[in-house]
Amino acid sequence: MIKGLLKLAIVAVIANAVWHAFVPYSAHFKFKDAIEAASLYGWEKPDDELRAKVLAIAAEHDVPLTAEGFTLKREEKHTIIDGAYTQPIEIIPGFAYHYTFTWHTDTAYVQPPKLNELAAPK
Repeated sequence: MIKGLLKLAIVAVIANAVWHAFVPYSAHFKFKDAIEAASLYGWEKPDDELRAKVLAIAAEHDVPLTAEGFTLKREEKHTIIDGAYTQPIEIIPGFAYHYTFTWHTDTAYVQPPKLNELAAPK
């Protein structure tokens, strides 16, 4: 009986740790995908507006990101966003492990030609 309760307690602690680790990792991957989409579709926006969008996306996904926590730069037809943030993950009840999440997006874009710029068919 006690052996069974001990096994059940161990399984409960492991399940708790997996759940508490899954939630921040899931939010991180959703956040990273949203940042990539914002950089892809925000190539014509000014840097300040794109920075504000990154911070808004972080707030939507409960990511503790500050303006100093990421860099945004543009090179020719690339938008590059790098960043990191630290979030506590409670592995065992009462014990939080501070994990640093990082991301890097390098989004290339091609400006499609405008209709009036296209040559007439011959």
